[in-house]
Amino acid sequence: MPDGAVIISAITSCTNTSNPRNVVAAALLARNANRLGLTRKPWVKSSFAPGSKVAELYLRESGLLPEMEKLGFGIVGFACTTCNGMSGALDPVIQQQIIDRDLYTTAVLSGNRNFDGRIHPYAKQAFLASPPLVVAYALAGSIRFDIENDVLGVVDGREIRLKDIWPSDAEIDDVVTHYVQPEQFRRVYVPMFDHGAASKADSPLYAWRTQSTYIRRPPYWEGALAGERHLLGMRPLAILPDNITTDHLSPSNAILPSSAAGEYLAKMGLPEEDFNSYATHRGDHLTAQRATLANPKLFNEMVKNDDGTTRQGSWARVEPEGQVMRMWEAIETYMNRRQPLIIIAGADYGQGSSRDWAAKGVRLAGVEAIVAEGFERIHRTNLIGMGVLPLQFTPGVTRQTLALNGTETYDVIGDRIPRTEITLVIHRADGETVHVPVICRLDTAEEMSIYEAGGVLQRFAQDFLASHAA
Repeated sequence: MPDGAVIISAITSCTNTSNPRNVVAAALLARNANRLGLTRKPWVKSSFAPGSKVAELYLRESGLLPEMEKLGFGIVGFACTTCNGMSGALDPVIQQQIIDRDLYTTAVLSGNRNFDGRIHPYAKQAFLASPPLVVAYALAGSIRFDIENDVLGVVDGREIRLKDIWPSDAEIDDVVTHYVQPEQFRRVYVPMFDHGAASKADSPLYAWRTQSTYIRRPPYWEGALAGERHLLGMRPLAILPDNITTDHLSPSNAILPSSAAGEYLAKMGLPEEDFNSYATHRGDHLTAQRATLANPKLFNEMVKNDDGTTRQGSWARVEPEGQVMRMWEAIETYMNRRQPLIIIAGADYGQGSSRDWAAKGVRLAGVEAIVAEGFERIHRTNLIGMGVLPLQFTPGVTRQTLALNGTETYDVIGDRIPRTEITLVIHRADGETVHVPVICRLDTAEEMSIYEAGGVLQRFAQDFLASHAA
C-alpha cells in the first residue's frame, strides 16, 4: 500500500447520484474495466449507496448492476453513508499498516462533505469526485496518480489509461433513454403515499415503537413547541464566541460510550458496536437531542478554568446555583424546571453545513431566542423554522461590551416586526437592569408568520387544516 493510498472509494447518496447520467457513467466505466480484467486495488474499501431505490431499478434492468458489484461497488443501502462518517471499519490488517508505516491515506467520494476527520479517522484527506471518477480512483488506488495520463493496468501488452475505459456521451445517453423511465419512480414512490392500501401489510403506515432509538414520534406539536412563547425570565444556556458552526451545535460524528447519547443508548440495551453516529439517530429525538452543544471543541464562556480561561468541552453552568456540569445534565435540569433559555453568541453564528438538528436540539432544550452579532443565512432560517427567535446586536454591541457573564436573566419585549429594533432587557445579578436594542431577524412577513405559528411544521399544519376546511 503506497503513501497517498485511497483507502475509501464511495459513491454516496447525496448530490450527484441523484443524476442518472452520473450513475450510469460510473456503471459503464466499471463494465469497461471488467471487460479488460482491471480490478480495484485490494486496500480500497469501496461502496455504493444511491439516494434513491430507482437507481437500483435502472441499473438492474440495464444489466449494469452486476458490473458494479463485480468491481466492489455493490449497493450497501439507500441513505447517508461515507460522507457522514459511516463508512464502517477498515480491514484490521490495512489499518495496522497505516499506523505502523504512518501512511498518508485518503478517501474519494461523490458526496458533498469532506471536512477533516469526518470521512474516516485514518483518512488524512478526502476528495470529492463524480461517481465515475470514484470508480477510477478505486482502480488507481492512490491519490498520487495522474488520473488522466498514468497507466491503470497493462492488458495483452497494451497500457490502459482512463480514456480507454471512459464511456462516451452517446453510450451514456443510450442507457439513460432506454432504462431510466418515469414508471420506475412511480413504482418506488407512489406506494409511500398510498394510505388506502388494500391490506395493512401493504400500507406504508406503522405503529411507533416505544423502544426504538432510530425513529420515534416527535414532540414538535406539544406545549411550548406548539407556538407558546416564553420570552421573559430567560437564562443563558451558553455564551459563545465567534464562528460557532452547526457541528459545535450538534455534532454528527460517532457516538462515544462516555457521551450523554452513549450512556442513553447503553441504557436502552444497545451494545457499543451498534451506537453508530449522531446522524443515524436523528429520527429519534431522545438520542439526537443529547448531541446538543456536545462538541468536545466547544467553548462556553460561562465555564472557566482556575486560571480564568474558558474551559474547552461540552460544559454548562446552571444558574442561579452557579453549578458547572456537563451540557446535557444542564439541559435536563432546565427542562425539569421548565426554564426558558437564551443563547448569546458572537459573529457568524451557525456557519457550516445546514444541519436541522442544530436548530432542533436547542429548541427541544427550551431555547427561545438566540442573540448574536450575526447569523449564517441558512441556519437563521432553520432557527425560525423551529420557532426560535433570532436577534442581532446592533453594530458595536457585543457580549464583551455588555460584560455578560451568565448570571443574568433576559426578557425580550416589543413588537416582532421584520428587521426592526426591539428591546433585550438584561437583569444583572446585582439588581441592575440594562435595556439593549437588538434587531429582529425575522426578515420577512412570511418568516414572522412561521415563527408566530411555532415553526414551519405548525405553519404547514395550519395551512393544511385551513385548506381542508375551505
